[in-house]
Amino acid sequence: MANPLEAESVEAATEHAPKGRTPETKKKTPPSRKAKTEPGRKNGANTASPAAATAAAVRSARKVYSGKERAQMLAQVETSISGGTTLKSAVKQAGISEQTYYHWKKAAAPRSDGDDLKDLVALEKENKRLKSLLAERLRTENAELKRKLGLQ
Repeated sequence: MANPLEAESVEAATEHAPKGRTPETKKKTPPSRKAKTEPGRKNGANTASPAAATAAAVRSARKVYSGKERAQMLAQVETSISGGTTLKSAVKQAGISEQTYYHWKKAAAPRSDGDDLKDLVALEKENKRLKSLLAERLRTENAELKRKLGLQ
């Protein structure tokens, strides 16, 4: 068996030995950096994993549709809705979001802001013409009735 005094001296020697020379010391690793938090999040809460972050980066690439493609998709959604499906399922089937659908629908609506006044003026002119035509016919008819009755 080993001498207990020798064991104490070996332990004492390792305690006082410089840290760089002993193989038992561990290399220090730099502290891990905290991930940047998303705007609106508090206390550094970041629930997204790195895999989810890369998936989100891949999903964020936007597909740009031409006007013709937009019109076709809007028509497809409208026919699906008229067929009895819900808007949510029809839009999903078309491959766009509800928000995109409403945005496209609003943009595709005919803009007749300036034409409304022109249409109103044309209708008033037409109305005036028809009133004068009706008045002329009523005068003619009234005159014929007076002649037949001998009132004139």
